[in-house]
Amino acid sequence: MDVRSPETPMLRDPSRRRFLKTTGSAALLIGFTVPTVTGRALAADAAAVFAPNAYLRITPDDRITVVCGSAEMGQGVLTAIPMLLAEELDADWSRVGVEQAPVDNAYANPAFGMQATGGSTTVRAHWEPLRKAGAAAREMLVAAGAARWQLDPASLRTENSQVIAADGRKLSYGALVADASRQPVPNAPKLKDPSRFKLIGQPLKRLDTLPKTNGSARYGIDVQLPGMLVAVMARAPMPGAQPARVDDSKAKAVKGVRQVITIPSGVAVLADGYWTAKKGRDALTIDWNLGPHAQLSSAKVSDMLRDGADNANAVAKDLGNPRDAAANSAVTVDALYEAPYLAHACMEPMNCTAWVKGDEVEVWAGTQSQGPVQGILAQVAQATPAKVKVTTLLLGGGFGRRFAPDFTIDATLLSKLSGQPVKLIYSREDDMAAGFYRPASVARFSGAIDAKGKPTLLTVGVGSPSIMEASGFMKIPDSGVDQFAMEGIADHPYDIANQRLAYARREPGPQVWFWRSVGHSQNIFFIEGFIDELAVAAKADPFEFRRGLLSQQPRYKGVLELAADKAGWGKPLPAGVHRGIAVAQSFGSYVAEVAEVSVGDDGTPKVHRVVAAVDCGRTVNPEIIRRQIEGAIVYGLSAALYGRITIKDGRVEQGNFNDYPVLRLNEMPKVEVHILPSTEAPGGIGEPGTPPIAPAVVNAIFAATGKRLRALPIDAAALKKA
Repeated sequence: MDVRSPETPMLRDPSRRRFLKTTGSAALLIGFTVPTVTGRALAADAAAVFAPNAYLRITPDDRITVVCGSAEMGQGVLTAIPMLLAEELDADWSRVGVEQAPVDNAYANPAFGMQATGGSTTVRAHWEPLRKAGAAAREMLVAAGAARWQLDPASLRTENSQVIAADGRKLSYGALVADASRQPVPNAPKLKDPSRFKLIGQPLKRLDTLPKTNGSARYGIDVQLPGMLVAVMARAPMPGAQPARVDDSKAKAVKGVRQVITIPSGVAVLADGYWTAKKGRDALTIDWNLGPHAQLSSAKVSDMLRDGADNANAVAKDLGNPRDAAANSAVTVDALYEAPYLAHACMEPMNCTAWVKGDEVEVWAGTQSQGPVQGILAQVAQATPAKVKVTTLLLGGGFGRRFAPDFTIDATLLSKLSGQPVKLIYSREDDMAAGFYRPASVARFSGAIDAKGKPTLLTVGVGSPSIMEASGFMKIPDSGVDQFAMEGIADHPYDIANQRLAYARREPGPQVWFWRSVGHSQNIFFIEGFIDELAVAAKADPFEFRRGLLSQQPRYKGVLELAADKAGWGKPLPAGVHRGIAVAQSFGSYVAEVAEVSVGDDGTPKVHRVVAAVDCGRTVNPEIIRRQIEGAIVYGLSAALYGRITIKDGRVEQGNFNDYPVLRLNEMPKVEVHILPSTEAPGGIGEPGTPPIAPAVVNAIFAATGKRLRALPIDAAALKKA
C-alpha cells in the first residue's frame, strides 16, 4: 500500500460557505458522474499509464492502482473501495494496490459533496460511482483488444485482468494500456448483475494489513521534517475561557524550548522534541478566566438538561391523541433516562504537522475532513486554496473526532507565527480535558399499555445540546428540532398509535461534536430501555413484545429474529446468566444484539457473550463487516460500563485511561456476528454496531437483578447485593 499525495489542483470551491452549505444534508446525493483526472496528466504518456478516471491507474506491468479519496481509520475503506472498482474491472485481485488520494474535488464524497469521511458513508456513497469507474475502464480495454484483433467487442470477455477472445487468445490489461488510453470514456457503462460478482461479497484480506504490521504504514504522528519543532499546548479548559495571566519564564528556561506562543485556543510551547515541549508546557503558569462557566458542574448540567426534557416543545413527531390515550390506559409507565458527555479517546493522540512557507502551506494529518480543511487553512494562513496541500495519513482512530479541524488550524497557525514547520500533538489528557464531546442528554418518557397488553402511548421529551449548531456548518431548522439529538427516537420503528416526541435545546457549555453513531449512541439506549419497561408492564417477553410491534418493519424484524434465534432466546443459560435484547437502525443498516450478562455480589456486571445480527444491504467484504461490528460493540460496551466526562468548577475531571477506562482484554465477551443476506442497497457499517449494545446489556441486568438502570455508565454500586 502506498499512501501518498501526488500534486493536484485542489478543491475548486473551498470557501467555508460552500463547506457549510454542502454538509447540511444527511441524505445521499442521487446524481453523480465518474470524475475525470483533473489537472494531473496521469495519462500524458499513454504508453506508461492508463488512467480513464480519477480512481484508477493501470501500468504496462499489469499493476492496478485504485485511488481512495476517503480516510482510513480502521474501517477498511482502503480495501472496500478497491473491491468495488476491481469487481467491475474484472481485475486480478493479486495485482491490485491502493493509494490515498490527494485533496481534489474529483474525490468528493457523493454523500457530502466534499472530500470527507464520516457518517458511515464511504461504501454506500461510492457503491455505484466506483463500480461505474471500473466498468468504464473495462469497456475501454475490451474496445482496445477488439481493435487490435479486428473483432466485435461483443465477442470478447474479461477475466483476471485479461481480455479474452473466443478462440482463446488473451491480452493482459497492461499490454493494452496505450491502446485503451485512446478509446473514448463511456458515459453509461453497463454494470454487472450481482449474481456475477466474484470479489464483492467475499472476505478478502485487507490491503493495509501488511504495512500496519511491518511498520511501514504512516500515521499522522509519524511525520518528521528537517528543522521541525514540536508543539504542546495548554488548552483552554472550556469554550470561552481566556488566559488572564501567563508566566512563561520557567517554560522558556527549559533547554530545547524555542518559543512560547499564545493563540485563541491556548498557549503553545514549541521545542526540539515532544518531551521537551511537554516539560515546557507543564512549567507554564496560567491563570484562566473561565468566564460564565466557572461554576459549572455535572449536577448543574443534569439540572439544565432535565429542565429541557420536561419542557421540550420542538415537536419531531405528533401522532394520534396522546392526551386521551393516557387517560384511557390500563397501565402507565414513566421514566427519566440520562447519558453523560463522552470523549472520543482515540488511541493515536490528535496531531498535525504544518509548514507555512510564505504563501504556500503543506499539512500532514490523519483527518476525516481533508476537503474542508484545505479551504479553512487557506483562510488561517492567508493563502489561496490552490497553494494548500493536505496529505492524508492513516488515522489511529477517528470516531468523528478527526472530522473537527481544530488541530489542523492550531498547527498551521503555530507554523505561520513561528516561521518553522511545526508538529502539534495533543496528549490524551489535553484532548480529553478540553476537547470535543458526545452530548450529554436527558429523555423523559411516558407510556401506556391497554388491557390487552398493547402499548397505546409514547411521549418523549429530550433535553440536549445541539451538534448541528456546534458544528459550524449546520443550523437547526425552523422546527427547532436538532436531527442528531432526536435520531433513533424520532424515527423509532414501533407501531404505537399515539405519540408526541419533542426536543429542547440546552447548552451547558462544553463543546459537543459527532461521536461514533452520533445521536443513536444515547437515544437507542433510551428508547430500547423504555421499550423493555413497557414489555415488563405488559407482562410480555421482551423479544416477543418488540416483534409484535414490528409488523410493518421487515428489516428490523429480520435482524431481531435472527439475533434471538442465534442466541437461543428462551433456552436455558448457566446459573446467574441472563439475556437482554435491543434493535436499532442507523446509517442505513439494521442491527440487533443479544447480550448475556451476570452480576457479581459486588454489583459488577460481566458480559459473557454478545450475539449480533446485521442487515447492511449488499455486502462488499463480510469479514470487514464482522470486524466493524465487533469493534463497535467494544466501543459501545466501554462507554456503557465506564464512559463518563464529569465537570467540577468549570473543568473536566478526566484525563486518560486511568480515569476514563476502556474495555480490557479480560473483560471482552465472546462476540458472534451474523449477516442477514440482503439485496437492498448497501448501508453503513462503521457505526451501527454501537447503539444496541448498552441497552442490550442493561436489559440483561434487569433480567438478572430486577433493577432498572436508566443512566450510564452502569452503576455497580446500585446493583450490589445487600
